Amino acid sequence: MIQVKPAHDRYAAKSDWLESHFSFSFGPYYDPENIRFGPLRVLNDDIIQPGKGFGIHPHREAEVVSIVLKGQLKHEDSLDNVGILRYGQIQRMTAGTGILHSEFNPSQDEEAHILQLWFIPDQKQLPPSYEESSFDDQQLKNALHPVLSSHPGEQAALIHQDVTLYLSRLDAGNELQFHQQEGRRIYVFLIEGEVLIQNEVTLAQRDEVRITDLHELTLKAKQDAFFLLIDLPGGED
Repeated sequence: MIQVKPAHDRYAAKSDWLESHFSFSFGPYYDPENIRFGPLRVLNDDIIQPGKGFGIHPHREAEVVSIVLKGQLKHEDSLDNVGILRYGQIQRMTAGTGILHSEFNPSQDEEAHILQLWFIPDQKQLPPSYEESSFDDQQLKNALHPVLSSHPGEQAALIHQDVTLYLSRLDAGNELQFHQQEGRRIYVFLIEGEVLIQNEVTLAQRDEVRITDLHELTLKAKQDAFFLLIDLPGGED
């Protein structure tokens, strides 16, 4: 089954310093039919104003992944990790038994645009940990490049869940094939451009699609496209 979630149907929340679009129930948005997709629990599309951010707050039992699309994101946590994330870097934080952290836009003149994803880990009571990895845009060009995996390579961050997150920049007219084991799920979030799925379903910017019972997928760029694709385990939600 291919279930498209158009960008205009996502819940949006806006304040004087933060604009958020939620793909799943989060904060002020609750829908009992939209809690998660497999172990994917959160995908928030956030724009943070200069000099603003999230103060110290706790997390437990989650794999928290941040991807900067524009600007900078400064991270500090109770494990004494401090770093500034920019485009081309992936941040994974295992909250496990409990961690405190803050996220802040350190720029005084540029917005920070980030995607933050939370995954339910494959085991509880993990010790908290933090990791950064990086990628080069050329690695994404007309390819599915893994940036997060339970079996990480040299440039993919480790995640404690049976998922692989790919990024891709697909030139207009080009096509990619994705294959996975039967019984799994696929999630696609289109960051920029326009993509045709299975030669029948068109995704526009910020649309998403949730796919089950289909282990071979064709993606064709109708315009230059930038997207993420997540290979997720099956089972009950």
